[in-house]
Amino acid sequence: MHMADALLSPTIGGAMWAATAGTIAICARKVQRDLDDRKVPLMGVLGAFVFAAQMINFTIPATGSSGHLGGGMILAVLLGPYAAFLTIASVLTIQALFFADGGLLALGCNIFNLGFFPCFIAYPFLYRPLVGSNPTPMRIAVGATLGGIVGLQRGARAVVTETVLSGISALPPAAFLAAMLPIHLGIGLVEGLVTAAVVSFIWKARPEILRYTIESRPLGHLRLHKVLLGLGAAALITGGALSWFASSNPDGLEWSMAKTSGKEELEAPPTAIHRLLAGIQEHTSFLPDYGFKDGGPEPASAGESSSAWPAVDKGTSTAGLVGGGLTLALAVMIGLLFRKRKQTP
Repeated sequence: MHMADALLSPTIGGAMWAATAGTIAICARKVQRDLDDRKVPLMGVLGAFVFAAQMINFTIPATGSSGHLGGGMILAVLLGPYAAFLTIASVLTIQALFFADGGLLALGCNIFNLGFFPCFIAYPFLYRPLVGSNPTPMRIAVGATLGGIVGLQRGARAVVTETVLSGISALPPAAFLAAMLPIHLGIGLVEGLVTAAVVSFIWKARPEILRYTIESRPLGHLRLHKVLLGLGAAALITGGALSWFASSNPDGLEWSMAKTSGKEELEAPPTAIHRLLAGIQEHTSFLPDYGFKDGGPEPASAGESSSAWPAVDKGTSTAGLVGGGLTLALAVMIGLLFRKRKQTP
């Protein structure tokens, strides 16, 4: 559900940048309440895991479409909404700058759509009331599944609203919405089930994490070595190898655009801001579309990569490992910055 710049006018893109920046500023202030030495590395490892997980598009049966994990719900449950929003912002910033996944003008929209709704709508109003301070496997499954569905449904509506308000595409609003909501219902269901599985793993390994997060308490003395190692290993395996198994079908947004306009991608208008940001992204993205640029190392057999499945590709593995590492570093840097500010008189 990463929006491209071609869907957005500079006015709407700028407004969403401002809204997202304001939300980040609020989160930066609020997160100091429960941010400590234990939660900072958890932010980094979870960010790396979400980056890797977003590389794996799964097929939505009988549709010709695919989807990927949003990750906002997992982050909100395990980190709390404020640290989660900062972490998903780290993931999407790394993706846009270095992998050309989502436009730079659209970055504010993408962070808001994939972060705000799971963190500040689905988590506090669905997950927390349903799960409470004494989680059980059933409560976690129900809360995570409903949270995943609602978070992505709200995000899908936001994509349509931002596109329509921009007024630069020929996508018919009613048809676009009618395509976006059902396909993201299926994607949201998978998101919820994956969230439930990850949260259940954490609950069995360290149930205190869930309880402390709901109570907005620092993790304090908790030993998180097993959790960090498990999530780190999952990020490495997912980004380095499981990413080969990603579906080649268009994702939910591309599929919806094709259904309503006949094209999976639209050309950006020739405005100065669109050209400027496209030029910046072309220079910063050293692994565009999670692969080597032209002239980089080729797949094992020429012509094989587009049709073979799994798509064993050094470029994909490199992107998964490098992207996960960059996301981990950025999320940890953000965490350390605000932890240090918290400790400064």
